[in-house]
Amino acid sequence: MAMATVMGWIPRLAIGDVANVGQLAGINAVQLIAIIVQAANNARMHKKNCRQFAHHLKLISNLLEQLNMSDLKDRPETREPLELFEESLRKAVVLVENCRNKSYLYLVAMGWMYVNKFRDYQDEIDKYLRLIPLISLVEDSRKHLKAIEKDRKPYTLEVDEVKVQESLLKRDRSKSDSNRLSRQLSKRYPGVPLTEALRNENEMLRQELQRIQACMEHEHALVIEQLIEFTENEPAKLEKAASKRFF
Repeated sequence: MAMATVMGWIPRLAIGDVANVGQLAGINAVQLIAIIVQAANNARMHKKNCRQFAHHLKLISNLLEQLNMSDLKDRPETREPLELFEESLRKAVVLVENCRNKSYLYLVAMGWMYVNKFRDYQDEIDKYLRLIPLISLVEDSRKHLKAIEKDRKPYTLEVDEVKVQESLLKRDRSKSDSNRLSRQLSKRYPGVPLTEALRNENEMLRQELQRIQACMEHEHALVIEQLIEFTENEPAKLEKAASKRFF
């Protein structure tokens, strides 16, 4: 199935509502990659990482489009490695979609964790791809596999993103830190008062805290509690910093 055909099929999936891998059951590898490509185009954070990740998966899709995915699932020797491969892609859909709809402050604070996830998911996807029999029978498979193997650009945070993260995670913020955070929140929420933006962030962070506590991820819960405290205690400072930018 050509990528253009798959892209036309995507809107019926309501991708913006994807929150977990279970919602993506029954979607094959080529379709999952097409979903990731579209989600990467809509990312609001980690834009460069999302585009780079999507590019790598497009190289894989170029190879897979020459195979009959249904036939692979019917073959005992290919079913298990293909299922592992598709499970990794489902996790990748959620990762990239998170870069569009998660709390901005959460994505800033967890920036390096997301960088590591992009790298680890790419490695995992490549590993399971190599385990799928019949890949070597695809025409020009060596050329495709070589292009995939050579595509090893590092995932990272931009310098500005690192500075914002440092300002956010400080306990004692300077005026410069408040100015930086005020600017970034204003960009993230154009035309929205900072108090309202922080209220929206607070709601999303509380939802994320509930999810993380349910998963027993206590270390991440401590960070989110700190972010919630920031949204409740800092509005006045950030409003003051924002007003000084205009006078």
